[in-house]
Amino acid sequence: MKRVGTVVRIAQGMLVARSPDATVPEVGDRVVDEALDSVGRVVDVIGPVTAPFIVIDPVERDVASLLNQRVYSQ
Repeated sequence: MKRVGTVVRIAQGMLVARSPDATVPEVGDRVVDEALDSVGRVVDVIGPVTAPFIVIDPVERDVASLLNQRVYSQ
């Protein structure tokens, strides 16, 4: 399991996580929370190369509860 980043925003129904470094998951990777519950899938990587943002298409659940939470890729 690799840390994707911390969810910093919800935009147009998508979660946006800030990566802690330049390593990013692949588009299509599954994203989970700290309890290993499915959060969604990576759909895009945007922003600066040194600290990109990861766009996640969430599964049906309360996405507001994920703000400021760490998420991981499997």
